[in-house]
Amino acid sequence: MEQKEINTNTLREWLDTGKKVNILDVRPFIEREELKIPGSIHIDAYDELKKNNPDPLEVVDFDKSIPVVTVCAGGKTSSIAAEILQNSGYETYNLQGGMKSWSLSWNTASIVFDNFEIIQFRRAGKGCLSYVIISDQEAMVIDVSLPVEIYKEFLDQRELILKYVADIHIHADHLSRTKELAEKNKIKPSLPSNDKLNYPFNPIAYGQYFSIGRINVKSIHTPGHTLESTSYLIDGKVVLTGDTLFTNGVGRPDLKADKEEAEKKATLLFHSIQKLIRLDQSIIVLPGHTSQPVAFDNQPIQSELKEVVKNTPLLKESEQEFVQSLLKRIPNPPENYLKIVEKNITGDFTDVNPIDLEAGANRCAIS
Repeated sequence: MEQKEINTNTLREWLDTGKKVNILDVRPFIEREELKIPGSIHIDAYDELKKNNPDPLEVVDFDKSIPVVTVCAGGKTSSIAAEILQNSGYETYNLQGGMKSWSLSWNTASIVFDNFEIIQFRRAGKGCLSYVIISDQEAMVIDVSLPVEIYKEFLDQRELILKYVADIHIHADHLSRTKELAEKNKIKPSLPSNDKLNYPFNPIAYGQYFSIGRINVKSIHTPGHTLESTSYLIDGKVVLTGDTLFTNGVGRPDLKADKEEAEKKATLLFHSIQKLIRLDQSIIVLPGHTSQPVAFDNQPIQSELKEVVKNTPLLKESEQEFVQSLLKRIPNPPENYLKIVEKNITGDFTDVNPIDLEAGANRCAIS
């Protein structure tokens, strides 16, 4: 019997539309702990399956009327699991490219206000969050992390006029498609003022306003994670905080920095966060990333500022305590971040495979 396969986009559509499916993850426990598909079921069968030993799958007892998708890191060992389950009478599909390919899966959630709407685009397999701000059929896109066709299709379907495409900072965990989306729409990308980028862009000044329909978006310089990091205050109701402030953590200050530089950036981060937490406590915080798998639940990843302060112990510490606590908790840097930064500075991705380069979970937050 020929083995069936499923690609990331089809599985994404199944989950997005609520189709019933059992996703069986056969990777080692440590790999699953780093990154997983929401709602998937785990059996650590990897080593035994590589020996063609079917015994670990004997515990599988799914409803045979519901299809099963098997998953591993790259799609090879999971194909063995798919064959075993198929021979046991299950309608089984192997996920092509495994979790590497899943890193480009995505879903959306929306937040609606009187004068504007925000669509949160979520890379479910990577944790990267990007945003489309809409008011009176005008739009601004921030932190383009998915293939540009996804945003372009959304903009075309809604018949939106794209006025601005911006980044919050020069990213290290994903390739920024901001330049590409801007160029496809015949506008210049907007990025926080810096002397690093090797392509033309509109530098964003501190305190600059962007007009979109009936609202304004204000830039707030919030250095620390990077020196150019910028947050965006939308109509005084929402703040996009990037990697400066998460819903229950803060950004890491050590990327491309030695110990002394990391300490200086941690101090900058403390003062940037103080600037943000002095805003109205009812303002909604929308972060640039999440370290948890993103569910297909249409629920935006957000929190009121007062809840962020309440749920983030680091925010209650003095400057010295904050800096020392942060430096002690910094996780190991991602192996690929220097290469990603280099490619984002040039804006040229023609010589890299995004799936390979961006592989791995997000490690930007410290809680």
